Amino acid sequence: MQVAVIGANGGIGRELVPRLAETGHDPIGVVRDESQFGAVRERGGEPRLGDLEGEFAPALQGADAVVFTAGSGGDTGWDKTLLIDLWGARRSIDACVAHGIDRFVMISAYNASDPMAAPDAIRPYHVAKRCADDYLDWSPLEATILRPTALTDDEGTGQISAAFDYRDADGDEIPRADVAQTVVACLATADTVGETIRLFGGETPIEDAIRPNN
Repeated sequence: MQVAVIGANGGIGRELVPRLAETGHDPIGVVRDESQFGAVRERGGEPRLGDLEGEFAPALQGADAVVFTAGSGGDTGWDKTLLIDLWGARRSIDACVAHGIDRFVMISAYNASDPMAAPDAIRPYHVAKRCADDYLDWSPLEATILRPTALTDDEGTGQISAAFDYRDADGDEIPRADVAQTVVACLATADTVGETIRLFGGETPIEDAIRPNN
């Protein structure tokens, strides 16, 4: 499967591209700066130029699936949050619909389920994520929405806790590597289509944790 990763040079994107390549997929690393092409190639991806604030749809040409893991980052203003995390996500969804790309995995955020539960300082970010998630949910795409809790740069464990088997209000931090591996697992099964899954650190193998009826 040819999988376009929007935000391939971000924290999760850097973990995802090599995992896709290792499992037999053909990853496309969509980045907004040609200076990042070398890093994408080193991770096993085909680099393509795509700017969510400008032209990016041609970068998705030939893809069978798209993973949206782009983000404006904590050092930018709320204007960039609207343009990247909300409008960029919506434009990505529209591009998939227009070009017949059916499969879409969205990397969202834990408090996107209830933005008002997020700390005041980051509520706009969670509102943007929730609105993008809702737009994807209303689209005709075969979508999976992943809402991980706080992210770390620790090594992946291959084990998580997911919404299907988690009962408390909060959960452990989760390594970006395990979120990336969860994306790979979601692409391998139709069971996650139409699902919104909260992700935490945990002790259940990823492939088992993401089964809705587990």
